[in-house]
Amino acid sequence: MSGLDWLIARPVAHRGLHDAAAGIIENTPSAFAAAIAANYAIECDLQLSADDEAMVHHDDALGRLTEGSGRLDAMTAVELKRVAFRGTADRMISVGDLCDLVAGRVTLVIELKGRFDGDRRLVVRAAEVLARYAGPAALMSFDPAQIAALRAIAPELPRGMVAEGRYAHPAWDEVPAASKRAMTYFGHALRTRPQFIAYSVKDLPAALPALARSIFGLPLLTWTVRTEADRRRAARCADQMIFEGFRP
Repeated sequence: MSGLDWLIARPVAHRGLHDAAAGIIENTPSAFAAAIAANYAIECDLQLSADDEAMVHHDDALGRLTEGSGRLDAMTAVELKRVAFRGTADRMISVGDLCDLVAGRVTLVIELKGRFDGDRRLVVRAAEVLARYAGPAALMSFDPAQIAALRAIAPELPRGMVAEGRYAHPAWDEVPAASKRAMTYFGHALRTRPQFIAYSVKDLPAALPALARSIFGLPLLTWTVRTEADRRRAARCADQMIFEGFRP
């Protein structure tokens, strides 16, 4: 392995150990507390606020799980921390709040969201906070520019690429075809030098992640494992799973 055995030591709870039916919503303090109590690693997402804070949230806009509407990057961190998740007492938190909450008790696997526009503010802020954090944590992204920037500004922080085989979802329509090809075939590898890979379980087995794992020793996480078939594929093809909807 590459010195990242801690990264794959425990199953990783996708956006925390959430259960909407029980009133525990993804990417909230309650979901993270549940994962810590069960001794699972935590996967979560970061978005940028209007004042360059790294906020823990998957979507780039409010409304799917929260009260209110509007883009996160049009609101300040103070404003976003007042946003309520529907049906809960939870509020949105920053990456610094997340580090304070977890306090090194479990591994953090943090995805940097981006728009493939070269904006480095999110990775700069995340790296700034994690440089002061003593617990096990890694940053990853679909966006090669984010990981190349991380390598340049904080090479000591573990970095990984999130990838899949096809990029067929409509959410990818605005990403240039050349960028998607580079992501599929790891054409960015000399710039990013990823230290681990997080690959879609639906697209495993796949040649490039298998090569990175077997020849170069890169740990391979796979997402999002939800079914028994996913679980068997993850056990066969990857080092650890990012799971949702059950407890391993």
